[in-house]
Amino acid sequence: MEFILEINTEEMPSAHVKAALEQMKEKLKKELSSQNIDGGQIETYGTCRRLVVVGDFAPSQKDREEEITGPPKAVAVKKDGSFSPAAKGFAKSQGVRVSELKVIKTAKGEYLGLKKIERGKPTRDILSKILPQIVPSLSFPKMMRWGESSIRFSRPIKNIFCLFGGKTLSFSVGKIRAGNSIVGHKIYFPKKIKVKSFIEYREALRKMRVVIDQEERRKMIFNQIVQKLVSLKATLHPDEDLLERIVYDVEYPHVFMGSFPEEYLNLPLEVLSTAMREGQKLFSIVKEKKQQPFFLGVADAYQDSKSLIRKGNERVLKARLEDAKFFWEQDKKITLKERTKDLDKIVFQEKLGSYEDKTQRLKKIVSYLADKIEAKKEKKQVIQAAELSKADLLTEMVREFPSLQGNVGGLYAREERYPALVWKAIYEHYQPLSLDDESLASLTGAILSIADKLDSIVGVVGTGIKVTGSKDPFGLRRNAQGICKVIIERKLCFSFSRLLDKVIAIYGEKLREPKDKIKSHCLDFFSNRLRYIFERQGYRYDLINASVSVGIDNIYHSYLRLKALDSLKESPNFEPLIIIAKRVNNILKDQPLFRINQALLAEKEERELYTTFSIIKNNVLPLISKGDFPQVQRIIFRIRSSINKFFDNVMVMTDEQRMKRNRLALLQAISKLLIQVADYSQIVIEGQEK
Repeated sequence: MEFILEINTEEMPSAHVKAALEQMKEKLKKELSSQNIDGGQIETYGTCRRLVVVGDFAPSQKDREEEITGPPKAVAVKKDGSFSPAAKGFAKSQGVRVSELKVIKTAKGEYLGLKKIERGKPTRDILSKILPQIVPSLSFPKMMRWGESSIRFSRPIKNIFCLFGGKTLSFSVGKIRAGNSIVGHKIYFPKKIKVKSFIEYREALRKMRVVIDQEERRKMIFNQIVQKLVSLKATLHPDEDLLERIVYDVEYPHVFMGSFPEEYLNLPLEVLSTAMREGQKLFSIVKEKKQQPFFLGVADAYQDSKSLIRKGNERVLKARLEDAKFFWEQDKKITLKERTKDLDKIVFQEKLGSYEDKTQRLKKIVSYLADKIEAKKEKKQVIQAAELSKADLLTEMVREFPSLQGNVGGLYAREERYPALVWKAIYEHYQPLSLDDESLASLTGAILSIADKLDSIVGVVGTGIKVTGSKDPFGLRRNAQGICKVIIERKLCFSFSRLLDKVIAIYGEKLREPKDKIKSHCLDFFSNRLRYIFERQGYRYDLINASVSVGIDNIYHSYLRLKALDSLKESPNFEPLIIIAKRVNNILKDQPLFRINQALLAEKEERELYTTFSIIKNNVLPLISKGDFPQVQRIIFRIRSSINKFFDNVMVMTDEQRMKRNRLALLQAISKLLIQVADYSQIVIEGQEK
């Protein structure tokens, strides 16, 4: 039966809408499952003023069959076959005749009992109970109360519409009673009308200037943008985040084009696009990567016949661009080097000191990292970039447009004619902000980006602040993912563990937590972020575990190790090697370490295994250090024959203790080599449990 729920509210931020739709879907699915109600796919739709869930649910719960055991048969049935008082008492307590009892066989013996069928309750009754719990349970970054209501929500709830099977599903949230009426666009069609199905609901809203499907609104925006740009032969400055926000900010999108005076084209594209995006949510129009004196906006309207929307945006944008032009010209009167003198006045983090302190740490971290990745040519320039990297925090431009930090510092450095590797490093060092961002263009930018992010992570962890699945006030997850992304894309090989040691040492006494605890927490944290990145890229979870469980001292090698496992997983040699590795691990479980004595290799098969192993080890160790894991895997496969012969013909756990210890030592040496390639025990073979 068709289910529709709409929560109509005052204007919510787009991020709140998306979060609420995800929560509503998951909570409803979970409740339906726990209540034993069959349901098809649940769809969600949303705008800034409404949250909608649509589904197709069974009319009632599934009937539940329950087996109830009573007294043992030996007690319940007499020798003559008649029922004892115990059986009769049990039957009476269950409301059945004693003749209806059956013999039930269990692991403990035979008992008298019965099977009861509990008829499922109507889904309507269950929904009317769970919905008043689900709606108020939705959480948002910021919540509010209104009127005399005790309910907390993103914005005040104005109306609730709910149907099940074409009929009103009645329940209350606070003082608001669900009904069968909906409201159209707040400005154009604010009156209520009644509908009886989702088809009626969707079409009625469309007539009232509301397009409920966000994907349809996205297409409408895209098509209108394309039409507007045809005559200019230009494109939009890429901004997926802005488009995503606007899709949920409007109920009926109308794209309009405006212009601004060409005198502002002397400002950098980054400044122009930011001035348009922040506050007014306007798109920049570019041609050959150069800003054009036009913009596109999306209004929550079906027309702008008198161009009032366009003119209003042009007027506001001109004032903003005038401010930006003033900031740009005034900021350049003070050099970045001069500004660094005042960084001690800006607090980085209360327990970690000022941005001057952070700058001094960054200079040491980038110097160390440049040495480790042998960036000799870039070392001097990246240290210089680190020294200037936070100076733009003192500029008027960043005060007005905080999202430009880093970018605008790089642009000012370019204006001051610093070398490209210096200004580009400053420009890029806050990037990447997400896993979808483009790769960093410069090696100096990559080094400074890693240093800046790791300094923040170690500092926050070192003060004892916990990062949880829902709370990450300092953006540590984003920073850790950014570091991993940069390392993998730039193919940087260095000891991450030693870099952590260096950063912890540079912080010194500022960190309150024990050094070992900080390092352990950071390694676990980065392991989890790597797993997330690899899962997002579509790799199998068990292959990810096999790679990451080896350790992440070399993050780029963790990636290469996983790629090799993934590329060779279909090889006929793959599963047999895993089986061997698991067998070796099982034999070695809880065994102390032993040393191999070649003189004690008595059997032909163990001598052959030792020789094969030694040759393989000598061949693969240099390849492991180079990260050539596909070739390492192919060579490792060659141990199969020798180790199978060993297991077939040699008794490992012999009564002769010296021989036993020596054979265990041989297997330990093989296991030690295998774990440098992958933790094969983590890999699941089809049909077997891990």
